[in-house]
Amino acid sequence: MDNLLAARSTMAFSLGFHIIFASIGMTMPFFMTAAHYLYLKKKNPEYLELTKMWMKGVAILFAVGAVSGTVLSFELGLLWPRFMKYAGPIIGMPFSWEGTAFFLEAIAIGLFLYGWKRMHPWVHWATGLVVGLSGFASGIFVVAANSWMNTPAGFEWIDGAVANVDPVAAMFNKAWLHQSLHMQIAALQAVGFAVAGIHAYLLLKGKARELHMKALKIAMAFGATASLMQPFAGHFAAQRVAEFQPAKLAAMEGHFRTGTSAALYLGGIPDVENKQMNWGIAIPGALSFLAFNDFNAEVKGLEEFPRELWPPVVLTHISFQIMVAIGTFMAAVALLYFFFLQKQNFPVWFLKMLFWILPLGFIAIEAGWIVTEVGRQPWIIYNFLKTSEALTPVPGMVFHFVLFLALYLFLGFVTVWLLKRQVIAAQKKFEV
Repeated sequence: MDNLLAARSTMAFSLGFHIIFASIGMTMPFFMTAAHYLYLKKKNPEYLELTKMWMKGVAILFAVGAVSGTVLSFELGLLWPRFMKYAGPIIGMPFSWEGTAFFLEAIAIGLFLYGWKRMHPWVHWATGLVVGLSGFASGIFVVAANSWMNTPAGFEWIDGAVANVDPVAAMFNKAWLHQSLHMQIAALQAVGFAVAGIHAYLLLKGKARELHMKALKIAMAFGATASLMQPFAGHFAAQRVAEFQPAKLAAMEGHFRTGTSAALYLGGIPDVENKQMNWGIAIPGALSFLAFNDFNAEVKGLEEFPRELWPPVVLTHISFQIMVAIGTFMAAVALLYFFFLQKQNFPVWFLKMLFWILPLGFIAIEAGWIVTEVGRQPWIIYNFLKTSEALTPVPGMVFHFVLFLALYLFLGFVTVWLLKRQVIAAQKKFEV
């Protein structure tokens, strides 16, 4: 493994780990707050137990997210010093705002954890809401910094140096809205289905049925709603990518030749050497519509770009297909959920399905980030700085990869163990 591959693998694994726990950490407070609200309105002790169980989970995941996020920030400087040299003065603002949101979230968590019976009940509830809002804002600021790497703005590039920096324009670049919208909805979608899957499994075991049914309904209220919103957010994101990163869109779709009425492929494997798609099901004109709302629009193919500037086509395409397939399936499950909710009866097979599809949302998030990051290659700052040019000259990156791999695997094990203990403890209070 060479230095570049080791550095990219370290960053990929670190981000892949962090994004899961960050997604949970910034959405679970809303579940907790919803349960708390229902307790304050209905005085049902099961809602109180749910609030306290999820509260402990939020505290655990906040700590894990803080550790993994801090490691990521160090990795930026350690692995990509030339990137930080240019990007630091430009995207410092969203990172500073993210830090502010993080500290606000930490304060709010402290108030919520230790404010029971010390504050007015609704003021105490509001601190829990602040945990969710600040965590959500923190996620948006981080994604805004990442979106700048895809659509750089707010500076001038003069003789290989950065000049005339406008941090506001940099933060609110052309990609920040669609990336933030797509990511935040995906987080609600993934976490909603995951939490619902856990409680569906516990519900099927026949213990504390009312507790777990209430938890399932709260989780799916967020997850199912987000799943129905996601296709629209994804369509908006695809159109923005088509406009600002046409090479990425072409790689996502395995689209090699420029043409009108471009076909969208379901499945298939791109044949890079022969510049064609194999085994996919072509839908004529669908890619043109996806990109420009016009079935006859022209879509640029990879042939428009120098071969050395193509993203890894096969990996980008397969990741995109996985993300879209999972998103479509979860939207269908969401419709089923609302149908059964109206009937006030959830069949056993449906509850079993919720459990078995528990990880799908997180797989979709990972696939989506592969599309975002791999689809930008070979650029670390799109059209300005290549990833290979930003790499540290220090050798031995393989050692760092192994070290961070071990760290994150340990963190993951401890986190799952702690969360399992909290669920078991809460369940025992309401076993029937």
